[in-house]
Amino acid sequence: MQSIYGGRVSNRAYNPAALQAHDPAWAPRAAGYLARARAALGGLPGAGDALYDHIGSTSVPGLAAKPYVDLQIRILPLPTHDELGHRLTPLGFERAPGARPDSPGVDRDLPIGDEHVSAEVREKRLYVHREESAILHIRRADSPWGRYTVWFRDWLRAHPAERERYENTKRKLSLKNAGKPDYDDYTRAKTVFVDDVQQEFAIWARDRG
Repeated sequence: MQSIYGGRVSNRAYNPAALQAHDPAWAPRAAGYLARARAALGGLPGAGDALYDHIGSTSVPGLAAKPYVDLQIRILPLPTHDELGHRLTPLGFERAPGARPDSPGVDRDLPIGDEHVSAEVREKRLYVHREESAILHIRRADSPWGRYTVWFRDWLRAHPAERERYENTKRKLSLKNAGKPDYDDYTRAKTVFVDDVQQEFAIWARDRG
């Protein structure tokens, strides 16, 4: 049995979407990964203007999360896997194959709400740490997903009630995911929540400038 990123899952009762209480160690761990990635990618076209973000639930204090630190690099042009491979491998990152042929967010992001952009703009690179403690999303600098992940993170940090609502949604979806070989279904279902609140957090982010 394999996880979404290719790791072996041997326990049939294992829940790949199991959540744990927020760990304050996640933030400094993410900062360390990002600092090393910034140094490793130096010299690539667009690297000087690239943005490095700690995203996902581990980036929101007080929010329960799967214990995988989500990292994001926004860069243009998007590097090829050949350009990234020898730079990221020494850091412990390997290209993520996905658990299924249609695993979401591996080679390109799913469309968000009513955002209409080309498949090229949604293209991405996905890497996972060998120990599966960190997941690295490399997106184009003009990717709507790249922008929305940061807006959604900041909106959840600023709105405790919405953070609690999101956590309750995640816990329900996590229970439904128990016994499955990967968390693809959890990811797709969770995206529905993001779509539902997209307009709200996008307006909030734009109003803040």
